[in-house]
Amino acid sequence: MYHGVINVYKEPGFTSFDVVAKLRGILGQKKIGHTGTLDPDAEGVLVVCLGKATKLCDMLTDKDKSYEATLLLGKTTDTEDCTGTVLSEQEVTVSEQEVEKVILSYVGEYDQIPPMYSAIKVNGKKLYELARKGIEIERTPRKVIIHKIDILQIKLPYVKFRVSCGKGTYIRSLCRDIGETLGCGGIMDKLVRDSVNATETGKVFTKEDALTLDQIEELAKSDRLRDYILPIDAMFPNLDKRMVLPESEKKLYNGNLLNENDFANRRYPDEIPYPDKKKISDGTECLVYDAKGSFTAIYQYHASLRAWKSQKMFF
Repeated sequence: MYHGVINVYKEPGFTSFDVVAKLRGILGQKKIGHTGTLDPDAEGVLVVCLGKATKLCDMLTDKDKSYEATLLLGKTTDTEDCTGTVLSEQEVTVSEQEVEKVILSYVGEYDQIPPMYSAIKVNGKKLYELARKGIEIERTPRKVIIHKIDILQIKLPYVKFRVSCGKGTYIRSLCRDIGETLGCGGIMDKLVRDSVNATETGKVFTKEDALTLDQIEELAKSDRLRDYILPIDAMFPNLDKRMVLPESEKKLYNGNLLNENDFANRRYPDEIPYPDKKKISDGTECLVYDAKGSFTAIYQYHASLRAWKSQKMFF
């Protein structure tokens, strides 16, 4: 069984669930989860967790992402992209300067109404399930943040731009809102997810490093796939590494509290003494390894307990 994180390039025509289902067949294991849905016609980075790494899914979901999007002005659809039923069409008479000004005005925080065709739940029902029945309900605007927008090309009615945004942002809805502000309507014509910045772990996944399903299958057949799977502990390059003494392994495996006397007096894997204990502050996190050097858990220091408490077990 594989344990770790893999950067998959989701191709158009696949749902995110399709990718997971195909990976289960390719790898011969059930325990697989993705960390952020991409629309079926969208493509790009889909971070997938394998085996024990599925415990990371909640830590990687909805982090900062960047996309390359193509906006088509002068049209609206029920899905807010080119796959939906056309609701309106009109001539685009705005200038390139007006388009650029409006697009850049969305940098920062703004209240975005999520699309009906989305997996957001309202009263226990997913919005897309209601939308497929022809039911449209009022959605509560959600505050999203657009970190940066770079306009790559304006060739009206098409506009290509790169956007960096925070969690919960729908690029389809951003295209819709830009079109509404310009007064001509707009939909998302194409979307590529360039990168996922897993800010909680410090790891960035880019489309240049992503593997297609065909490439993954070929690597698995030639027994070379492990070279492309990121180990769980490698997801946390900013955290210190600590190793317990042999007599404290049982406490670690059970997820019990650990104190300084439970740790070997060196970093793992380097033979470097630990810094002064006084420098460890409340809330400090570290990666904890057993006495044989196997990564086991993430622990956090609690000053009130004068001990380290298990945050996430991977044993």
